Amino acid sequence: MPVTKQAEKKLRHDKVRSIHNAKKQELVRDGIKQFRKKPSQKSLPKVFQLLDKAVKTHLIHKNRGDRLKSRLSKMVKSNK
Repeated sequence: MPVTKQAEKKLRHDKVRSIHNAKKQELVRDGIKQFRKKPSQKSLPKVFQLLDKAVKTHLIHKNRGDRLKSRLSKMVKSNK
């Protein structure tokens, strides 16, 4: 349990932030899943945008975002 008022406020803030981050993480995960089901050149920029925003807000690491983008673009090339 938090002892100070400052710690109580931080706990409230962290709960709200974790809910917010979980929703964003789910959006990224769902976007990648949908792309993997039907990889196309049209949907690639949308997935890239999701990944870039996740990296920018520190939901995922930069290298992980780059790795996912690389693998997804390979899927598009192999489906042609």
